[in-house]
Amino acid sequence: MAHRIETVNVNGSPMEVFLFEPKGGGPHPGIVMCQHIPGGHTGVENDAFTLKSAERYAENGYAVAVPFIFHWWPKTADIQVKRDGFRDDWTIPDLNAAFGLLAGTRNVDGRRIGIVGHCWGGRVSWLGACSNPEYRVCAVFYGGRIKAVLGAGNPPAIELAPRIRCPVIGFFGNEDQNPSPEDVDDYDKALTEAGVEHVFHRYDGAGHAFQAFNAKDRYRHDASEDAWRKVLAYFGEKLGRRAA
Repeated sequence: MAHRIETVNVNGSPMEVFLFEPKGGGPHPGIVMCQHIPGGHTGVENDAFTLKSAERYAENGYAVAVPFIFHWWPKTADIQVKRDGFRDDWTIPDLNAAFGLLAGTRNVDGRRIGIVGHCWGGRVSWLGACSNPEYRVCAVFYGGRIKAVLGAGNPPAIELAPRIRCPVIGFFGNEDQNPSPEDVDDYDKALTEAGVEHVFHRYDGAGHAFQAFNAKDRYRHDASEDAWRKVLAYFGEKLGRRAA
């Protein structure tokens, strides 16, 4: 599926945003998709998993914006440098810029936008829901480090759960250790105590990145497809779009 790249300025740094639009007339609901950590090596353009996932959402009627949230560093910089230097207070403006671009796109209904992410992006999607009350739904796929501090002076993302104003759906492998089943229990508790509507799905026999079709040692087809069916149905319910 064809897509286009637009560049937005975030606090003086140019950020690429990959945009996928569905066929047919709009206005379409939208999704901000947060890429996982391998995309930090060379950019979204070489992140096959994120691009194929964005295409699948677009094929189901969603306009999708994928911001390159690692733009603060050179694309050639070592990924560990980006991991160590990653800051939530840098990432929130990135997400807001992508949201604004998507909401302002022709044939997109800016009142019906959700956020989704996998792995590192799962944590980022949680952060996005905590920082932008305009999201209508959030999906977290095996997001680790939600209990961690990223960037001195920032709170752990889990402590921001009371700021979430949209329903949350989560997908986790019971063999994962980041997040571990105990971590997922803590996520569930934080959302429950905050009064956030949510539903979690947990899969036996699956570990981290069980949707990553390009990581054969991790990919679990049955769990992945079940999660796809569930997330599309949930987004369809919350954003007014029926799954194809």
